[in-house]
Amino acid sequence: MGLSTSEQIRWWGLGFGLFILLLWAVGQSLVPFLAGAAIAYLLDPLADRLERQGFSRVLATIAITVLMLLSVIGILIVLIPTLLSQAQSLITALPDIVRQLQTFLGEHVPGAFSSGSTLRDALVATTEGFREQGLALINGLLSSGLAVVDFLLLIVVAPVVAFYLLLDWDHMISTLDGYLPRQHAATIRELAREVDRVLAGFVRGQLLVCAILGTFYAIGLAVIGLQFGLVIGLFAGLISFIPFVGSILGGVLSVGVAFFQFWGDWGAIGAVALVFVVGQAVEGNYLTPKLVGDSVGLHPVWLMFALSAFGALLGFSGLLIAVPVAAVVGVMSRFLLRQYLAGRLFQGSTGRAE
Repeated sequence: MGLSTSEQIRWWGLGFGLFILLLWAVGQSLVPFLAGAAIAYLLDPLADRLERQGFSRVLATIAITVLMLLSVIGILIVLIPTLLSQAQSLITALPDIVRQLQTFLGEHVPGAFSSGSTLRDALVATTEGFREQGLALINGLLSSGLAVVDFLLLIVVAPVVAFYLLLDWDHMISTLDGYLPRQHAATIRELAREVDRVLAGFVRGQLLVCAILGTFYAIGLAVIGLQFGLVIGLFAGLISFIPFVGSILGGVLSVGVAFFQFWGDWGAIGAVALVFVVGQAVEGNYLTPKLVGDSVGLHPVWLMFALSAFGALLGFSGLLIAVPVAAVVGVMSRFLLRQYLAGRLFQGSTGRAE
């Protein structure tokens, strides 16, 4: 005798709860595997395209892996020296920036740094806090190699996991399809296709948007001559995955640095701000509508909530699964809404909407 719908829902709900509990228990150890799975998912369409061109799956996977490794190595060779140089310059320049701030405030707000002033006490407290936190961080890194081990695991294990998952992706999907409950297999396949469409449209499109914005910000700030412009621009592009955060945070940071570097040259300061205004305008009016689209169904507020909630619950692992879970919840919510609108609970006993 088969299970009723309510019993099936109960068992599937229990299984989902146990799965979330498992994720919470294993925590950060899942990061390399989740990262590898995400890479394999993103690259699977490229492997399928190469297969249609006559490549075997093995050869397609090897070609993609080699191409990705060469690209990453090339980017690191080009960017790391510049990034290290700008980071070192930023550390060296910090005392001068603080002195310029004190001088500026001393000239325009004479009592700002007088003994017992609120600003002076706040600056001293902040400086002491940074010093203590920095020493604690350095001591923690020196006393424990766990962070280094985790980083090496991410760098080494994630590509290996991605390679094997990409190699067997179609076989894994076929195997999972064979385990679906037969009564609901067609519905689950349809929902899975919709989830895949949402993820493909959002993640791949958003990554391309981030790459374009990061490149634009970095080049624009470098052309203006802003110190640390490359680091700030790439950072702003990277966190543009969270809507509005990249442009706002990058813009505030860039304009702040520009005030110290170009004080009195309002044209240069305005040009720095203009870079982010133009970037935000192009992103909102062209890049996101064209590359991501409005049909993916992931509202920015819902996305930010998912990132915040899963990040707080599972740490970095939570951030990796936040977008897929948000997509699944969105698809399921729309499915349940369609079921409700087509059912008797909404339409009444007549079976027709008024």
